[in-house]
Amino acid sequence: MVMTRLTNRSMAFVLAGGRGSRLKELTDKRAKPAVFFGGKARIIDFALSNALNSGIRKMAIATQYKAHSLIRHCQRGWNFFRPERNEYLDILPASQRVEENKWYLGTADAVTQNIDIVDSYDVDYVLVLAGDHVYKMDYEIMLRQHVETGADVTIGCLTVPREEASAFGVMAVDRTDRITDFLEKPADPPGTPEDATVALASMGIYVFAWPFLRELLLADSADRHSRHDFGGDLIPQIVRNGKAVAHRFSRSCVRVSPDAPAYWRDVGTIDAFWKANIDLTDFSPELDLWDRHWPIWTYSEIMPPAKFVHDEETRRGTAISSLVSGGCILSGTEVRNSLLFTGVHSNSYSVLDHAVVLPHVEIARSARLKNVVIDRGVVIPEGLVVGEDPAEDAKWFRVTDNGIVLITQEMLDRRAAG
Repeated sequence: MVMTRLTNRSMAFVLAGGRGSRLKELTDKRAKPAVFFGGKARIIDFALSNALNSGIRKMAIATQYKAHSLIRHCQRGWNFFRPERNEYLDILPASQRVEENKWYLGTADAVTQNIDIVDSYDVDYVLVLAGDHVYKMDYEIMLRQHVETGADVTIGCLTVPREEASAFGVMAVDRTDRITDFLEKPADPPGTPEDATVALASMGIYVFAWPFLRELLLADSADRHSRHDFGGDLIPQIVRNGKAVAHRFSRSCVRVSPDAPAYWRDVGTIDAFWKANIDLTDFSPELDLWDRHWPIWTYSEIMPPAKFVHDEETRRGTAISSLVSGGCILSGTEVRNSLLFTGVHSNSYSVLDHAVVLPHVEIARSARLKNVVIDRGVVIPEGLVVGEDPAEDAKWFRVTDNGIVLITQEMLDRRAAG
């Protein structure tokens, strides 16, 4: 007997309205889920690809902060859903559908304001996802646990060292993984029953039966004291009055190999964003972007192959331990341990070392750029040196505590004017 996949009866509701202020100037023009990642993709592509690869064909994306870049990306890269096959992807901007002065007030309110749209999907289960994390996960496994345990809500959880757990919402669980307490960024996180040195941190992934969640959302919307937030209001209420169960990410993570660690990253700071991209240049990166069985779907521009020009002693187009995307031209530039997004053009005698270069950047001759993140469309002037003198870098650019330098066009314009 063939068992019907629960994903066929489910929808994914992706919360993609957050700014991501810790990414500083990278989110001045785009929401965090729309930030570029991995050479071709955007961060939101991971949640959407996980849903698609798991078998979910009904999705909604709630947007709010500076949503144009995100909406345009989804329209271009995720426009293959066909309503005649009962497939849907709806983009749901905060559009004052309920009241003229009411935007999305919290994560739960983003779903509440679109109850009629979720109703129209005619689904049994709703998977609520954060759209700003990088990971690969089979949601079918989590859905099956939800049904088998009879939970009111199932929450995706990471196992993290206790000393790092204070940055998360943390679950206290019993030996059956039933959640007994939910603590938002606790100073002293509880350990797990089997290991007191680690804690279970929320991934911002929730599974509900839609009739249960619908009733819960309506009650929450009528509560004037609620912040209308899943982590702040609805989840603690279910923990107190219902049955909340933890789903351990290690059970459903899609890995490079069976013994590989479970890969999940919140690339919410410049340092974390730089490191996660640079990690992809490793010989065997923990995140496998080459896996054809669990691909990361995205919008791909029509571009020619990457091109490497010149072969002289000090003027050779080379890339070592690097990812170079389509449309790039390395004309006499040396690239090491770097990730170049689509359409980067770099000229003679320049050196890129541990650089994350976003799409369509132009690099003039004799630039030396080390430990940098360069925003989309930046024009690097001739002879610019970054990453060798921290004090000089800090005069013009944003330098993190770990010495990573963020370069935007506005910063370069101020430098040229100053």
